[in-house]
Amino acid sequence: MSAAPLRYDDAVIRRILTEIRTIAMVGASAKEIRPSYFVLKYLLAKGFRVIPVNPGLAGQEILGQTVYADLASIPEPVDMVDVFRSSDAVPAVVDQALALDPKPKVIWTQLGVRHDEAASKAEAAGLTVIMDRCPKIEFARLSGEIGWNGVNSRVISSKKPTRGSGYQSFGLGPRR
Repeated sequence: MSAAPLRYDDAVIRRILTEIRTIAMVGASAKEIRPSYFVLKYLLAKGFRVIPVNPGLAGQEILGQTVYADLASIPEPVDMVDVFRSSDAVPAVVDQALALDPKPKVIWTQLGVRHDEAASKAEAAGLTVIMDRCPKIEFARLSGEIGWNGVNSRVISSKKPTRGSGYQSFGLGPRR
């Protein structure tokens, strides 16, 4: 029997994507064809500080960002942990996140990744948990970059919008 579908209020997603600045991406890949690479590149372009975590690539760089072996190795606080691993890896990632001081505010698992028990543990410790969602997709959806049909629903123009206005701004002004 599968678990009930997860529903998150847009206001919660918007608040998270507005308030966080630093994201640890567990399971980041240096392979350009991997979804984690696309998401890392997109979030960097949107002004987030994204720290790749992958023990097999520790010490190397992905898109100019140093890769760390695990969450404990990151030398700065993180606001959110984005999990690009299988569902059965989530409990260990949550345990690592809960051991951090300060703790991150959010645990976010990617599309198809869900572990209800680990989520309950994180929530009991005061963290917000979003599962089975992609921050890239949610950011683009809430900012108007994509419409319901999956494409930019604004007027087609050959002129690029001014940076910090229109769909590029997430409707909240430039990131700092």
